[in-house]
Amino acid sequence: MTRQVPLYQAKAEFFRMLGHPVRIRVLELLQTGPVSVRDLLSEIEIEPSNLSQQLAVLRRSGIVVSIREGSTVSYALAGGDVAELLRAARRILTELLSGQTELLAELRQADGPAGVPPDPQTLVTTPPSRPASAFRGH
Repeated sequence: MTRQVPLYQAKAEFFRMLGHPVRIRVLELLQTGPVSVRDLLSEIEIEPSNLSQQLAVLRRSGIVVSIREGSTVSYALAGGDVAELLRAARRILTELLSGQTELLAELRQADGPAGVPPDPQTLVTTPPSRPASAFRGH
């Protein structure tokens, strides 16, 4: 009797499987269509045995398929959902990094001329939503 894994655990295992930089790079390269192992090696610049291990993990998970044409082995995404997941990750990272860039710009602007820190009073831009008296006794 097999025990069903909760969905959240299956998702965690899926993301753990994606959690290697070489695997992510392979998936990025496969977004445009099948790529030969030789071309993957030249793009990623890792040892063939390491690439082989990472491709095996992706193949076992079912998100890539191998294609043999004569002596050439290529890999392709098994479906378009993986490409969409990578695009979603790019959008999320862009938003996160954009926020960090804005924060960095604010910090640099607040630093003032010649690296002189500003008056701490000028750093407060929004008043607290509740008066200080609302926090007494809590």
